[in-house]
Amino acid sequence: MPSISTNDFKNGMTIDLEGTLYNILYFQHVKPGKGGAFVRTRLRNLDTGAVIEKTFRADEKVELAILDKREMQFLYREQDGFVFMDLETYDQLKLSGEIVGEQEKYLKENENVYVVFYRNQPISVDIPLFVELRVVHTAPGFKGNTVTAGNKPATLETGAVVNVPMFIEEGDVVKVDTRTGEYVTRI
Repeated sequence: MPSISTNDFKNGMTIDLEGTLYNILYFQHVKPGKGGAFVRTRLRNLDTGAVIEKTFRADEKVELAILDKREMQFLYREQDGFVFMDLETYDQLKLSGEIVGEQEKYLKENENVYVVFYRNQPISVDIPLFVELRVVHTAPGFKGNTVTAGNKPATLETGAVVNVPMFIEEGDVVKVDTRTGEYVTRI
């Protein structure tokens, strides 16, 4: 596995620290008046999602994790997992709910996503930042409701529940931000 210097850190880079993968969210080179320079970082654990802060010596060597993203199509859910199809080889891959994680709320059949592999093992699923989903259940809207009238919960076709404006009705298609789970707009 290739090593890199802490001086070469970039936001979004993935590193391997003692067998655990971390994504660099933020880094800062610090040169104090006394003592040696160091690099202050904020890292996200790719297994647990926990964010930690870690300090490295300047020019310290760390292992760079090479991730492979493959575009796949989500086919269907099974009782014990999710089935994806590789768009190049047409091979099917079954992933557990632990690998898919919170993204399952926004997975729609026949949608393309990226499955992230590390050492030929799937470790996560990257979904688009915004998805368009149909509202299957919500309280009825009333005449005169406007965008600023308040919010109500709506169940989407994938089972996700988001707060939407009062004018949204069953059958409407809404755009949802998958990072926050918030309503963006009606389509």
